[in-house]
Amino acid sequence: MVGVAVGLGNVWRFPYMAGKFGGASFVTFYVLVVALLGIPALMAEYALGRSTRRGPVGAFAAAGLPAGRIFGWIFFGVVSAATGYYTNVIGWVLYFAAGQIAPALGLEWSSAEVLPPEHGLVWRSLMLQLGCTGLVIGACAWVLLRGLRGGIERASKIIIPTLFAILVLLIVRALTLPGAGAGLEWYILKFDWAALTPGAMVAALGQACFSLSLGGTFMVVYGSYLGAGESLRRVATWTAAGDTAAGLLAGLAILPAVFALGLEPGSGPGLIFFTLPQVFAAIPLGALFGLLFFLALLGGAFLSDVAAFEVLVAGLTDNTRLTRGRAIGLLSGAVFLLAIPPMINMKVFLPWDLTFGSGMQTLGALLALLAVGWCLQRSEALRQLAVADPQNPVLWLYWWLRFVVPGGILTVGAWWLLNEVFGAF
Repeated sequence: MVGVAVGLGNVWRFPYMAGKFGGASFVTFYVLVVALLGIPALMAEYALGRSTRRGPVGAFAAAGLPAGRIFGWIFFGVVSAATGYYTNVIGWVLYFAAGQIAPALGLEWSSAEVLPPEHGLVWRSLMLQLGCTGLVIGACAWVLLRGLRGGIERASKIIIPTLFAILVLLIVRALTLPGAGAGLEWYILKFDWAALTPGAMVAALGQACFSLSLGGTFMVVYGSYLGAGESLRRVATWTAAGDTAAGLLAGLAILPAVFALGLEPGSGPGLIFFTLPQVFAAIPLGALFGLLFFLALLGGAFLSDVAAFEVLVAGLTDNTRLTRGRAIGLLSGAVFLLAIPPMINMKVFLPWDLTFGSGMQTLGALLALLAVGWCLQRSEALRQLAVADPQNPVLWLYWWLRFVVPGGILTVGAWWLLNEVFGAF
């Protein structure tokens, strides 16, 4: 479950969000959001999956959500489109990792050439993206064909500990740079109420949905694989703890080094692709540390990509007569085609990311909560929440899931709609 949650949202998105929204103020509020809203929302999605033993297409309908099957297929399409651009970004990371090795081999290598241009079409960028994306999809298909235990869980047990070990090594290096103490103080200790604006709070809520893979898809599918005697509170707590730790460690590995070199922590999504290479170029053994960083990011992102494919595979095998192998082949081709539009330029990529990676994910999380809190039979919801955890105050938790958590997620969705779609703020 940690392997499902940990990915680009932690190592790429969390540090730049913390850099953009005030450091320690954002981090403190984010941890509170995960504890009060994220863990209950995870439990709800696990409960929905385990109760119905279906993926999103079947789970929403089986829970009694009006037009549940239609919503399930809509989110199947959303995950397909999101997986396309997400896989493409993993291809960028793969190319940047190779770029850290190239100078040692005497090769000329410009890692930034894989990134889409701001506008227009650059054929070299497109061809590089097609090749890298194809490699990532092929690796995902290989893991998926080996199944849940032999492929996904085994890969998680190797990649996730490796990711954490590399992040710890990078933290040690970052904190030994002259001037890193100011970045550490700003990131962890320097809480500023003025920085905790409504925009920063909403950003923290949105980051929690993105990072924890909430959205009525990933965690519903993996919840359907949980054993009948598994404590949902335990699984959700450990998943959230591992996911949050990955984000916090990534921030410790990146932001103190950014401060030490006098760079801008609020540089946004380009923080790791434009700012970090400057950091690595300026420190001893920078190529080695750069390689370790991008390999860690590649591993975490790859597991999340496998999880996305598993959601799609479950959707097809649950609702058609396709075998698992044929479903994997069909979806590999479909995702590759859907990855092409956002490769063209940033004017296509950014709206694609906004629509399929943020807005629709928030809507899916809200519908999953409504399905559990308002549509699934109350006795079944309470039973799922109480399994193997008799001391858990499930009645209180049930009401929290019905009203408080949907309210928080609805706030994120409303802000996204008003701000990004209608430009009200």
